[in-house]
Amino acid sequence: VVSTQSTGSEPEASHKLLKLLTKVIIAYLIEQVAAGAQLLQVFESSAEYLGPTLFEEYSLPYLEEIAAGVKHGITERGLGDVPLIVFAKGAYHSISKLSYAGYNVVGLDWTVDPNIARDFVHIAVQGNLDPCALYAPKEDLIAKNDRHGSSVWM
Repeated sequence: VVSTQSTGSEPEASHKLLKLLTKVIIAYLIEQVAAGAQLLQVFESSAEYLGPTLFEEYSLPYLEEIAAGVKHGITERGLGDVPLIVFAKGAYHSISKLSYAGYNVVGLDWTVDPNIARDFVHIAVQGNLDPCALYAPKEDLIAKNDRHGSSVWM
């Protein structure tokens, strides 16, 4: 959402935009739960373009605010408890911090070794299968999935 160029040259404008987007995202996700969603996943698709410092300034605080705001909003409206997943593609440098951001699960992209991630994440993890595997023959995909699942949980 926010480019590294805009964060450097216009930090105040970047934060203003991110605060606005955060409020809209929180309201939208609460309405998703009101409409019947039983699980929510928040995607941060620009994390790979931010190093650890920029990620911690321009992404992580807003991801934390989204988690807290959604939990507060669904509780306030009596909508129950809905699990939250955060998936920050390319944020391998901050997976430990993501695990303390208020979510129930951290989604891992295919560049993160789940066996290593388990040492840094104190909540559940999901994902990590290389999306290119979807182009493999069905038998190969099933075998890759079986190997992937057993390596993560052993």
